[in-house]
Amino acid sequence: MYELKVLYLYPDILELYGDFGNIQVLKYRLEQRGFKAIIDKYSIGDNPPDFKSYDLVFAGGGADQEQSILSKDLIKYKDNIKEAVESGVFFLLICGAYQLFGKYYKGVEGNVIPGLSIFDYYTEAINDRKKRCIGNTVIEAEFNGIKTEIIGFENHGGQTFDVSTPFGKVLYGHGNKFGDNQEGFFLSNVIATYLHGPLLSKNPLLCDYIIKHCLDRKYNDNVILQPLDDNFENSVRKQLLNRFLNSDNNKK
Repeated sequence: MYELKVLYLYPDILELYGDFGNIQVLKYRLEQRGFKAIIDKYSIGDNPPDFKSYDLVFAGGGADQEQSILSKDLIKYKDNIKEAVESGVFFLLICGAYQLFGKYYKGVEGNVIPGLSIFDYYTEAINDRKKRCIGNTVIEAEFNGIKTEIIGFENHGGQTFDVSTPFGKVLYGHGNKFGDNQEGFFLSNVIATYLHGPLLSKNPLLCDYIIKHCLDRKYNDNVILQPLDDNFENSVRKQLLNRFLNSDNNKK
């Protein structure tokens, strides 16, 4: 039986806009195919995890205060995390977690929260606290040569710069910063994005990309995923895409 070992980081702290739903959807789509999902959780005070021993690491979103607390804890594992990324462990990072894996986050008051510097991008908040990139978002992403629309919800004041390999092209919404045509950060085994929702419930193709990537790496095989009945999900996606992309205020 195929199985994936998942590490869920700070579930008691990083959980905005239903981010836990990503774990639920991932587990569901694995089990529907007869695969096993092992979900371990780590938070402050727990035994140190070995990131390299997992197939997938997930972390959700959090506000500035949460990031400041977690930065001090997470930085202890910087070398181990970097080794895990380089060895091909998949990382799915949402919003605040996305920012923590960059160089730093600079807050409104000028306070700097050190990032892990695993990647070269950085984030700075704008001075006006009321001005945020917020609302439904659609991006065009490409996986294994297949283009698809990714739907999510963003709510961030931080503006992320110097992203070398974006997750996708913005079709609707803001992206990494106001007026940007790029959203998120992407490597074959890393997706860092501002999209909440939860992300995977609205995008089954994306979830299956992650599952297959992890299984292929773990078992050194081209694992064939049995198709699931996604008629309901695809019907909802069709309605949402029609609403967002045909909207009068779609400026992309």
